[in-house]
Amino acid sequence: MSNRLYVLLSAVSVALLSACSSTKLDNVSDAKASSSVASVASVVADHLNPNSIISKERSVYFDFDKFDIKADQAAVVERQGKYLAANSALKIRAEGNADERGGREYNLALGQKRAEAVVRGLKVYGVKDGQVEPVSFGSEKPVAMGHDEAAWAQNRRVDLAYPAK
Repeated sequence: MSNRLYVLLSAVSVALLSACSSTKLDNVSDAKASSSVASVASVVADHLNPNSIISKERSVYFDFDKFDIKADQAAVVERQGKYLAANSALKIRAEGNADERGGREYNLALGQKRAEAVVRGLKVYGVKDGQVEPVSFGSEKPVAMGHDEAAWAQNRRVDLAYPAK
């Protein structure tokens, strides 16, 4: 059994046993239980933790009819790139999207160019070839259903899709 799994199982056991106790734990026991729970939380990878910035900021947004990464989006690319470089076994998809304006073929091509631009940006931070697959959905996967600039701005993006486990 691996060390991490053993620590995880031990921490979960302590947490469960503490929850079943009918008497109040003293401060020492509370501190041990808290540190055990904290060690369980540290075992969960950032891309699986919904409260981590890696999970919360997975989209890179683009200007209309453009596929260059804007300066205000560079921090997202840097953070994700460093995370992926540190976790080289992870394989993800860069899913390019476009707003509803433009023809189907044009939007697919633009989404692909956006996805490839993000992949190039991630590689600057040490992401390996083959670790990120660029794909395009064109305008097929909007996150905003409106027909105005505010909705279109949300749909001009690349989403970084991590595995669920």
